[in-house]
Amino acid sequence: MSSLISAEGICLDYPTKTIFSDVSLGLADGDRIGVVGRNGDGKSSLLKVLSQTMEPDAGTIARRNGLRVGMLGQTDSLTDEDDIVTAVVGARVAEHEWAGDPRIRGVMQGLLSDIPRDRLVGQLSGGQRRRVDLARVLVRDWDVIMLDEPTNGLDIRGIQWLADHLNHRWPRGTGALLVVTHDRWFLDEVCQNMWEVHDGVVEPFEGGYSAYILQRVERERQARVVAERRNNLMRRELAWLSRGARARSSKPKFHVEAAKALIADVPPREEVIDLRRSEVSRLGNDVIELKNVSKRFGDHVVLDHADWICGRGDRIGILGENGVGKSTLLDLICGKQQPDSGRVKIGKTVKFATLSQQLTELAPFETDMVQTMLNRYKSYYVIDGKEYTPGQLLQQLGFNRKQLRSRVCELSGGQRRRLQLMLTLIDKPNVLILDEPGNDLDTDMLSAMEELLETWPAVMLLVTHDRYLMERVTSDQYALLDGKIRHCPGGVDEYLELIEKRRHERHMASREERREEKAAREQAQPAVELSRAERHELKLRFGAVQRKLEELSSLIEDRNAQMVAADPSDYQALGALAQEVEEAKAQIPALEDEWLELSEKLS
Repeated sequence: MSSLISAEGICLDYPTKTIFSDVSLGLADGDRIGVVGRNGDGKSSLLKVLSQTMEPDAGTIARRNGLRVGMLGQTDSLTDEDDIVTAVVGARVAEHEWAGDPRIRGVMQGLLSDIPRDRLVGQLSGGQRRRVDLARVLVRDWDVIMLDEPTNGLDIRGIQWLADHLNHRWPRGTGALLVVTHDRWFLDEVCQNMWEVHDGVVEPFEGGYSAYILQRVERERQARVVAERRNNLMRRELAWLSRGARARSSKPKFHVEAAKALIADVPPREEVIDLRRSEVSRLGNDVIELKNVSKRFGDHVVLDHADWICGRGDRIGILGENGVGKSTLLDLICGKQQPDSGRVKIGKTVKFATLSQQLTELAPFETDMVQTMLNRYKSYYVIDGKEYTPGQLLQQLGFNRKQLRSRVCELSGGQRRRLQLMLTLIDKPNVLILDEPGNDLDTDMLSAMEELLETWPAVMLLVTHDRYLMERVTSDQYALLDGKIRHCPGGVDEYLELIEKRRHERHMASREERREEKAAREQAQPAVELSRAERHELKLRFGAVQRKLEELSSLIEDRNAQMVAADPSDYQALGALAQEVEEAKAQIPALEDEWLELSEKLS
């Protein structure tokens, strides 16, 4: 594989922290690399340095001549006055040019099908704007693509589409991908190698996220073995040193210095608190029941005479596309909104606790120091038979003493989310409502939160686009579809199949509706007799379209047969074949519409 980008001796310092210290690494053709690490350790900075949008304090970056690098940052530079098409493909590209490009059509359909093309960027929501910026990157031809949190703003179907697109984007052994994301399912689906950014270094791992975790576990096991050996030696040395003042005075100086060295780098003992063992409020058999509930906002129907029951012990994930009304459903359940009709019945013993997307629960404490805010709560909580202060509990979620003295408004997004999670759990609720709880958390903190939630003794209602989190901490999934709450026994995969089936049915219904409207217009107008030359031209075009449809159908059958016969481990070859199939399928709907139109004119 040829080298695309190489970095040698990279150093980067911020006023209060060293981000990189003498880092050397490279990116080659065929690389698909995921970047992980704690919040603030330098993942985004690494992408900026490699894309040369940020200059390191020391070291060099070398790139292959003519290298084309596409970069999706955490913020965009879109122009509010541009419409969607102009923002994505540019003002100089005519509609017939981009509409005839399978890649651009596929990206527009995959990411922006729910947004009118004449909508201005300034009128978009934050999530829609993020998708437009991602589409802007994906429609162009790049040798290297660097993506910083590309799944932000995407629902589960959008994340699935993005993974498929990136897996099939380049032919085998070409192109390179570097992606920063906290979505572990996405990392496993797309990446072949991992880079972990920590303590000023970038450490490589082979394989996707699952392989990276296995290697980290093995690395930590080996570190524990080394530490245990050192501790045994340290205990022997300390015992030897403590055998009386007279004995100590005669010991060789080098032996004493060796023992001090053993003690010097021993980390302070950390006591892990298992919040799962905290008692929760007692819960009766009746929990949540929706009876014939309807809720709408203007023309948008969230629920349409929906019935649903959530019982004791249920751990439920709520699935649905962006804007369908998942957060509204949670608000109806906990009483923040009222249904237009029907009844939401809540058990008498239910005690709700909500972790919202916007973290509005922290709003009253914005100007308070974290420690001052904690003083408003009980002085201690009993967990597993031991007493702990709120400050001690918070330190188990990654806070240090300095951060406890910070004001709430000065905390990062991840710190604010951890603070609210702790406050939510110490209230001992028996029904947890979690709306995107993984936002702003790094992969390590996500794992810690999952371990906490997995066996938390309460009913749980979870809304998240993090498929890994959804499948790990919930036992049942329900989808909000067409105003109903539909059980998905097959989980996320069944939900994605339902979405695709629904989209196909809507597409076919739309085609039929357009066909009927056209027929009605033609009936209202006097028939126009075609000249012999016009009919001949239409026949030629009709035949060309029919041949093209047959060619695409044969191509799809042929590539599917090749995929069946291919080596299952040769994922790059399979990806190239699958990409050809997808590009062929993308051309068929427009050709079918044209075929129908021509056949009507010739009939």
